[in-house]
Amino acid sequence: MTEEYRHVPVMLQEVLNALDPHKGDIVCDCTLGGAGHTVALAQRIAPDGLSIGIDQDDMALTAATERFEREVPDGNHLFLKGNFGELDDLLVEAEIDGVDCFLFDLGVSSPQLDIAERGFSYNEDAPLDMRMSPDVCTTTAAEVINTYNETDLIRILRTYGDERHASRIAREIVRRRAKQPIQTTFELVDVVKAAIPAADRRHGHHPARKTFQALRIEVNHELEVLERGLRAAVRWLNPGGRICVISYHSLEDRIVKHVFSELSRGCTCPPDFPVCVCGNVPALRVKTKKPLVASDEEVRSNPRARSAKTRVAIRCEV
Repeated sequence: MTEEYRHVPVMLQEVLNALDPHKGDIVCDCTLGGAGHTVALAQRIAPDGLSIGIDQDDMALTAATERFEREVPDGNHLFLKGNFGELDDLLVEAEIDGVDCFLFDLGVSSPQLDIAERGFSYNEDAPLDMRMSPDVCTTTAAEVINTYNETDLIRILRTYGDERHASRIAREIVRRRAKQPIQTTFELVDVVKAAIPAADRRHGHHPARKTFQALRIEVNHELEVLERGLRAAVRWLNPGGRICVISYHSLEDRIVKHVFSELSRGCTCPPDFPVCVCGNVPALRVKTKKPLVASDEEVRSNPRARSAKTRVAIRCEV
């Protein structure tokens, strides 16, 4: 297995406890990656269970298949190429009737991010692309940078990147592109550095980190895809089935919390109505009022877990 796929699965014990898979269950890891979670879950459900994995990267699917067959030789697996935003289509095509456990690990671990020519990294000079699935996404980061108006650029940088210098950066982008289009990662890094005060560039992370994050989210519609995937997963859950989501920044966690809260709500009629007329019944029971976080011991051994927040919900019995 290549080095890119050897990362340690975050909050593995918490995931196993939350999903509590049993022999013969159908488990779907919507973010297959290096298959760390998938293999551990598969060992609980083998030999009669089915491990479904979804990833949009061919390299991940190949590496995950090799690992699964090596570490769970008696297990059954079905690894599907796609994005979890297409969950309905993928499971229909695979002729799946229902799922007992869903996992979403929203950490970006695809080696695509390390391939310079894909334009995800501010440390490598490359065309501004940032599309996770070029055959699905049509708009590149360069098109966003060179065609969005200043107001929309500010919105993206502030909302998706939590960039406090959003106005300065957007203004500098518009000024630079008026002379010539901004086409490469290093050209954009230069714009960001010019826009951010020198004192702020000397501290913390790379000055372009938040800008690149914001563009990646915008180009790949990551937040819309997340909400669509979560709602689809709930529809496919068998009664009593569980869904577990690990998020790494506040925007993702807010969406997970909102979807879980909305789908766990019962009657929405005004309190003075004598009988329920809305007919709304809860689809979920939220198990985590507050998100689970990694232990201090895990954070020390795996710093990637530091920002992880895990929420769990159970499909209500029909």
